[in-house]
Parts: sequence; C-alpha cells; structure tokens
Amino acid sequence: MAKARLKIAVLGGSGYTGGELLRLLAQHPNTQVTMVTGDKAVGLPVSSHFPNLESFYSLTFQPMDLPRIVQSVDLIFMALPHTKSMEPVAHCMKAKKRVIDLSADYRLNDLNTYEEWYGVTHSSPHLLRQSVYGMPELYRSKISRAKLVAVPGCYPTAAILQLAPLLAKGLIKEDSIVIDAKSGISGAGRSPSLSYHFPEAHDSMTAYKIGQHRHTPEIEQELNKVFLKPRARSTSHAEPLKVIFSPHLTPMNRGILSTAYAKMRKPITTKTLQDLYRRFYRDERFIRIRNETTAVSPNQVRGSNFCDISMVADSRTGNIITVAAIDNLVKGAAGQAIQSMNLMMGYPEDTGLASPGIFP
Repeated sequence: MAKARLKIAVLGGSGYTGGELLRLLAQHPNTQVTMVTGDKAVGLPVSSHFPNLESFYSLTFQPMDLPRIVQSVDLIFMALPHTKSMEPVAHCMKAKKRVIDLSADYRLNDLNTYEEWYGVTHSSPHLLRQSVYGMPELYRSKISRAKLVAVPGCYPTAAILQLAPLLAKGLIKEDSIVIDAKSGISGAGRSPSLSYHFPEAHDSMTAYKIGQHRHTPEIEQELNKVFLKPRARSTSHAEPLKVIFSPHLTPMNRGILSTAYAKMRKPITTKTLQDLYRRFYRDERFIRIRNETTAVSPNQVRGSNFCDISMVADSRTGNIITVAAIDNLVKGAAGQAIQSMNLMMGYPEDTGLASPGIFP
C-alpha cells in the first residue's frame, strides 16, 4: 500500500515566496498541498496569481482560519510578512503541528534584539528557545528533531555560507568583515511600491539601508556561533563579531550575488582556500565550490536550490574575498524551507529539489 502523502498548508501563499513554495511542492513526491491562504485573494484560484501553476493546483485561496487549518494538515509553511507570523506560529505549535516559518519572527535568539530591529513586541518569546535556525549545512541534526524551523533570510544565507569556513578555521580577523550584496527585486516582496516600479528600478542600481538592514543581526548571530564555538573552552575572551553589511537593489527578478571581504590572520593561497572549502562542504548536496569567480553568478543558480561559492586570497592587500550566488526565492527562501522539511520528515534531503538551475 502506498504511504499517505504529507498534507501541507501554505499560509501567505499569494506572494512570491508562497508561489515558489507551491511550484517546488508540486514536484515533491511525498507531499500534497491541501490548503493555501491569501487574505487579499480569498476565493480566487491559485492560478489567478500564478498562471505557471495552471493544471498543477485546483485550489482556491482561503482565509487564514487557524482552527480549521490545524485540524486538516500535518505541516504548515508560514510565508507571511515579518511581524505577522508570531501568533499564527504560536497557535499551530500549541496544536502540536510542525511549522516552518519563512519570516524573521523566530530567527533571532535574543528577544531584545528582535524587538529593537523589528520595532514590535514579540508575542511569543518562549518559542524563540524552541526554534531551530533552518540552515541544514550547519544545523542538520537539530532541524531533523525540530518542531519549529525558522528559515534564514536570503542575504544571510549567502553571507553565512560563504564566511562560515573562514571563521570556523580562524583564518580571518573577525572585526574586518565587509559584506557587499546585490539582490533582485523579488526580494522586496510582491506588494506594489514606488521604489520597485519598473521606471524607478530598471537600468539602475541602488544601495539601501546601509548599516541598518534587518538582516544584519541575523548574519552576526549565526557567524558568531561559528566563530565563538571553537573558542568556548578557551580562557581568552573573544568579543562578538560585527559586520559591515551593504545591500543593493539590482534590476533583475531573482538572485543574490554576495561579495565578502576580510583580512587574513596569516598568509594563505587561493588553492589552499579552495581545498579547505571543498572539505568543509564535502557532503553538502547544494553547495558548489567554483574555481573561477566569474563562474559564480545568479544566472547559474536561477530556479535551483544551489549556492555557488568562489574564494580568492589577495596576497597584495592581505584580504580573503569570497563570492556567493543563490536564487533568493529558492535557496534563500522556499527551497531551503523544503530542504528543512525533508530533514524533519526523514525524506532524502534533496527530494523535490534536485533540479538544476535554468540557463540562460
């Protein structure tokens, strides 16, 4: 007898991230999406917002009736805006449902940090202790046992993956990290805004929220865990690291290109760095180490769950420069969420995610 498929609800399914979840889950052999919510689209068919999903779903967008949802599904993806997931997550957790939250509401471990950067009072701070940061490359075993997974942000995904090996091995000065990242416009969400209007964004590039982007504390939180872990038993005190993070909006639909700079602690060659990264990520299905920096580009990972990384040791200036590329909607959101779901449910980790990127 065939094993019953996992019943899935996608809350906030009318946005770009929700649409990407639906696209990827349509290819997943072990799941069935049985409910999709979208407050501004209630009663409309899913295909009205995502014509690419015509013939894949016969569902219509439903109101967010949480009692009904928790009674009818096994696992819930929250694709709601930041600050809007707190109470729905708490309700679903109380009903003992597995939850994968794609907002920032459960990513930050420290309550004060969350409330400072997001400007709201957290309504369920007790769940911050239960939440697991959903980056399989660093927290695979914890994710497999989790009931609540907080999916990393798109910028942090690229930044953490490109810098973690250097900090874990103590190769860079932790007070010298500069992250310069570019994102496609879909990273800003689907709600209309003048800044993302075609004549405003096309044929241009804009730096924004320098020194105050909300992904900054998330990047610092996770890099500090990598940096401080090998020093936990040391008698020497290490100050938490801080990064300079400068995001940019670029006129493309999808993708992130993140370039990070940091000072070497001691001389090293590019070849040694490449070997180190390959060892660090040797068993990681979705990390690809590239020899040439020009091979790392959002157009090489578009539509896929891969993160491509290259690294260069610049002996002239004493810097290590790494470049990472992801699709912000896949590895930076929906794909990574499904990767975590696979771990939680005991499915092969790449189930439904093994497709290559779309090129050109």
